[in-house]
Amino acid sequence: MRKAAQPVVLTPEETAFVQGLVIHEDAELLALAKPPGLSSQGGRRGANTLDELLWAFAKPGKARPRLIHRLDRDTSGVILAAKTQPAAGFLGKAMMARRIRKTYRAIVTPGAPAPAAGVIDAPLRREAIGREAYMRVCPPDHPDAEGAVTRYRTLAAGSTAALVELEPQTGRMHQLRVHLASIGRPIAGDARYGGSLVVAGQPVPRLMLHAHALAFPHPAGGLKRIVAEVPSDFQALASRLGLAERG
Repeated sequence: MRKAAQPVVLTPEETAFVQGLVIHEDAELLALAKPPGLSSQGGRRGANTLDELLWAFAKPGKARPRLIHRLDRDTSGVILAAKTQPAAGFLGKAMMARRIRKTYRAIVTPGAPAPAAGVIDAPLRREAIGREAYMRVCPPDHPDAEGAVTRYRTLAAGSTAALVELEPQTGRMHQLRVHLASIGRPIAGDARYGGSLVVAGQPVPRLMLHAHALAFPHPAGGLKRIVAEVPSDFQALASRLGLAERG
């Protein structure tokens, strides 16, 4: 049997902070707009992760809501948590069956991908370098190959950067980051996979990847789509680079 997580005592400031991240709540689930710099789980010592901050929503004597998926620490955007065990089971099965559709925004360099829209179908394998884990594109017949597919389309482009929309069809670690780097368009701010830290003289504050929307079957029935607005640091860089999204 899975050991229950021990309650985490939060400060009033931490409680107010995580409550301010909520963009949707109902009887079965929470959706939050995770800011960049906040680990989903297993983060740095001395700072609570989003998983731990969810104790702010626990009822007396009961478990906290449970994260259904993760986002990288520097990725912003919508993330789901189940408030009940049945909802967690339902959403977990939906995730495994690839019935949860994820849509991301990214700023890539040095311009629009060619072609401007398409599919990246490139298997990935995990590689350990010291204590760090990386993902690498590899041949399909590699013994450690994991299938990975990403759909993309260009929303706006300039001479130095482009704003792209991404829909991962699989859920491999660092998939979007490695796939874009593999076609010569790494995500701005992604030092691990070759992303620029300065674009057209503009400093890049972080990994420019944002989980914009989730569409999924709701545990209570029907379909639900939740959008997390692009945060100010992402929007500011896009504006300075002339990457206004066309309507």
